[in-house]
Amino acid sequence: MGRQLAAAVTAILAVAGALASCANPDQPEPPAAASPSTTTLRSTTTTSTTTTTPPAPTTSTTEVRRVRWPPVPVGPPRAVVTASGVVLAVVRDDGDGRFLARSPCGAEVMVTGTAIPGATVVLDPGHGGDEAGAIGPAGTAEKDVNLAVAQEAKAQLEALGATVVLTRNGDHRITLASRAAIAIALRPEVFVSVHHNAEPDGPSEEPGAETYFQVADPASRRAAGLLYEELHRVLRDHDIAWVADRDAGAKYRRRSDGTDYYGILQRTAGVPAVLSEAAFISNPPEEALLASPAFQSAEAGAITEAVVRFVTTDDPGSGFVEPYPRSQPAGPGGGPGGCVDPPLG
Repeated sequence: MGRQLAAAVTAILAVAGALASCANPDQPEPPAAASPSTTTLRSTTTTSTTTTTPPAPTTSTTEVRRVRWPPVPVGPPRAVVTASGVVLAVVRDDGDGRFLARSPCGAEVMVTGTAIPGATVVLDPGHGGDEAGAIGPAGTAEKDVNLAVAQEAKAQLEALGATVVLTRNGDHRITLASRAAIAIALRPEVFVSVHHNAEPDGPSEEPGAETYFQVADPASRRAAGLLYEELHRVLRDHDIAWVADRDAGAKYRRRSDGTDYYGILQRTAGVPAVLSEAAFISNPPEEALLASPAFQSAEAGAITEAVVRFVTTDDPGSGFVEPYPRSQPAGPGGGPGGCVDPPLG
């Protein structure tokens, strides 16, 4: 009887303790079983795929872009890059590692180097060497901006899988005939001659980008319209005091006989070619832009986007204008007079 009474008292006390615990809001919950950490859930071997924690989202905005380029021809060498980095059009392959080629100044020379059978795109940095092109008020040389933009466009296009050749990789003279010979030899999808302008008609509320096309080639005209669109899009992001010609846009220029005025467009007939005059290096605010590596990259991006659209879409381009007659000759240079070839070894 005593043991039964003691058991009953014990039970009553246990119930009372439980009620007291429930009534106390500060009573801690029993500790939950420890959950595995992210580290323990992620297997250190490559065979396990078990996880209950989703991977952290990436912060990168870079997208892998795929462009379906037309195949580049394979076969006999059509151009060669010498050990000094000079690109030459091949006249004859001797089959023993030597090539008869056209030098930058137009001579026929025997060279060795890396053969190039073809290209998707040929980019032509205008001027070079003692032909500096236009010079900005602060001393920026057009030839340097042309080369920097062309090199950056080459890098961007190559990142997309294109095969790109520059007519000059350094600061040296090269004639219009030798530039065109490289394009004709390699037969790219498109040829872009990179220049920057001077001597505008006057102030403008809009950027004065100009692109010139071959008068007899509809493909060249389309490429010029696409490049104008992309250049204008990049330029208009900058709020500066623009200058322009009255007929800024995508256009042609004829000789008196109706053929292309600009030698680089005339000599590349058969290859869709565009002469780009993106901005006026003679205008101080535009010169400051053109001297900036960030803007050079943006301009190169415009060239890249125009080339991609030209090759992969049927976009017609825009910005076409009817040019007013011009009697003033283009700047000097481009011929063989006084030209000295760079080292070709």
